[in-house]
Amino acid sequence: MDFDFTDDQEQLRDAVRKWVDKGYDFERRRGIAKAGGFSREAYGQLAELGLCGLYIPEANDGMGMGPVEGMVVMEELGRGIVAEPLAQSLIAGAVLSGYAPEDVKATWLPKIASGEALVVLASQERKARYQLDVCEAKATSAPAGWTLSATKSIVPAGDQADAFIVPAQADGKIALFLVERTAPGVTTRGYVTQDGGRAADVMIKDAPATLITLDGLTALEHGTDIGIAASCAEAVGVMDKTLAITVEYMNTRKQFGVFISSFQALRHRVADMKMYLELARSMSYYASLKLNAPAAERRAAMARAKYQLGISMRFVGQQAVQLHGGIGVTDEYIVSHYFKKLTQLEMTFGDTLHHLGEVSARMQDTAGVFA
Repeated sequence: MDFDFTDDQEQLRDAVRKWVDKGYDFERRRGIAKAGGFSREAYGQLAELGLCGLYIPEANDGMGMGPVEGMVVMEELGRGIVAEPLAQSLIAGAVLSGYAPEDVKATWLPKIASGEALVVLASQERKARYQLDVCEAKATSAPAGWTLSATKSIVPAGDQADAFIVPAQADGKIALFLVERTAPGVTTRGYVTQDGGRAADVMIKDAPATLITLDGLTALEHGTDIGIAASCAEAVGVMDKTLAITVEYMNTRKQFGVFISSFQALRHRVADMKMYLELARSMSYYASLKLNAPAAERRAAMARAKYQLGISMRFVGQQAVQLHGGIGVTDEYIVSHYFKKLTQLEMTFGDTLHHLGEVSARMQDTAGVFA
């Protein structure tokens, strides 16, 4: 199998890397984190690169690209620990393109592609514990349209977003709706997350809602899988840069008059970090390549990938901090921010133990089929 990237994909990678290196350096990132964890200006710059419309068809002013391009972009954003939630634009673009009525597509997809509108997934509920089919939100149909009531937690940039994609119970099954943040009955409580990004709790009370699809669980699973693949790719970029920072530090830090990179025991630990990184990279590729597979196959692939990424993120992050010593946990030093990002990503779209359970359950289902 050919794992080489095309010229267009490499050019996309180069464009994003140049923006990260020149337009989103560590000082700007720290400033954004201190200011609240989200910058509309930085998000607009991502839109100017065409990244917000990556999964949106060209007919709706998008780039019409696919999972591999998304993986390439998210890796590079991970290298810069970019706080702005581009993955949410990928999810919104794909879900609306694949499941929404034509009038909803025509209204929202061009706005998402241009960066005019930030639309984010608001699916997590406190009792759900990452289970997508656990949903207490309720939607009611009336002659004037749908209304929706829900409380959603840890919504990325929830108090800055323009609209939410919200799963809710409708006629006994989960449907998917679009709710505008400025709609009557919508309130948000924003906060900075531990990695310097931004999230919010979103409270919705009898707010007007636009129906995306009554087959909401199918669309929600698809959107979540896109988010898992994006977070896997982002984590690879974070780990790649974390390893590079650690190696650079070891090549400049001296103990007993020699560079610590000459100590064999420490070199072995760096080699182990590299091994875990490459395991993660392989599973990230696997996840992205399975995004267009049938639903059951795709879901199993995402669980396997996120489980391995969780193990790799924990190992690489902890080793990086330990090899740096005390400076590795200070806010002034860059590697601590990469460690925090890895910790946050490990819990995004289901933590490692959750996905281990998913892998185990799917293996048991398969064993039952062949028993």
